[in-house]
Amino acid sequence: MTIVAAKKCASYQREELAAKLDLLLNELGGLDNFVKQGDRVVFKTNLLMGKSPEAAVTTNPEFIRVLAQKVKALGAKVVIADSPGGPFNEKLLKRAYQKSGLYQLAAEENLELNYNTDSRKHEYQAGKINKSFQLASYLENADLIINLPKLKTHGLTMYTGAVKNLFGCIPGILKAEYHLRMQAVEDFSRMLNDLAGLVNPALTIMDAVVGMEGDGPSNGRPKEFNYLLASTSPYYLDLAAVSLMGIDPVEKVPSIKAAIDDQLIQKDNLELRGDPIQAPAAVEVPKIEKENNLFDTKLPTFLSDILEKFLRPKPVFKEDNCVGCRTCAENCPPNAITMVDNFPEVELETCIRCFCCQELCSYDAVEIKYPLLARLFFSK
Repeated sequence: MTIVAAKKCASYQREELAAKLDLLLNELGGLDNFVKQGDRVVFKTNLLMGKSPEAAVTTNPEFIRVLAQKVKALGAKVVIADSPGGPFNEKLLKRAYQKSGLYQLAAEENLELNYNTDSRKHEYQAGKINKSFQLASYLENADLIINLPKLKTHGLTMYTGAVKNLFGCIPGILKAEYHLRMQAVEDFSRMLNDLAGLVNPALTIMDAVVGMEGDGPSNGRPKEFNYLLASTSPYYLDLAAVSLMGIDPVEKVPSIKAAIDDQLIQKDNLELRGDPIQAPAAVEVPKIEKENNLFDTKLPTFLSDILEKFLRPKPVFKEDNCVGCRTCAENCPPNAITMVDNFPEVELETCIRCFCCQELCSYDAVEIKYPLLARLFFSK
């Protein structure tokens, strides 16, 4: 049996966080079961982009503060690290740290912020779809990796949590190569599972006090879930966490389905401890349909191609919100976006529907739209 612990936590007040984290981690044997004196502990946070904590895009700095205080009390050193979307360099890292509140937090708590932007290839023969990964070098000197995801919806994978958070171990724009190589969401999700197996964090603690609903992971709306969750397994933590969103893990979350199919997890082996997990009413999730189910039938290829053009979603750019920053064009894996008169245009024949453009847009200027026929065809 694999334990996933859950504790209700109504706010980011330090006193409440400290008490609830103790109760949470006691279900796993206590923090000292993982952290030893002299350890260099890497906090793999969610630092998708430089956004204020109130936007619920990144792991909350007060949650990180309280956990860091507990780790330091055990005689260990804390390093905060991630690779945000876009180029991986010191200037952009510092900007993301500043906007997310981590720069000030590190100064106040004497924590190290990672600025090492090197990377190295790591073999992983146990991978189902990926046998090697180019990983950020900030992982190499860690005695312990603690994975600190944020509970959010996701426009490509429906849900992003413990496993998806580890995609930030791949540096900067190299992430685009993985999107290009694994364009089917099932293959991409299986790659994420392989990556989680390689990184193998000793502990995952999820910030689900305030998460995100709607068009996550960056353009949705903050949503109070009022939970903290923890496990030694990112796969099992995700299996439990999706209950907070009312999402069927097998039908709607491809990484969980792949983990079950590949026998990385078994639903009967999940042991929940602590508080019962209860979803708040009416959580809005992205309008994602498994369009591949339609095309897995034995339709002639030419007919499948015609249907796909009428059913596939596409990114649409909002003129009122776009500032012409070029982030979408510069980070599009297949280079399907060009700037025309300082406004993005997408070549749909080239677009692979990874929706990195929406994920990395700081101005909520990208919307994912389904054609009318798709909305009618997939309506419930």
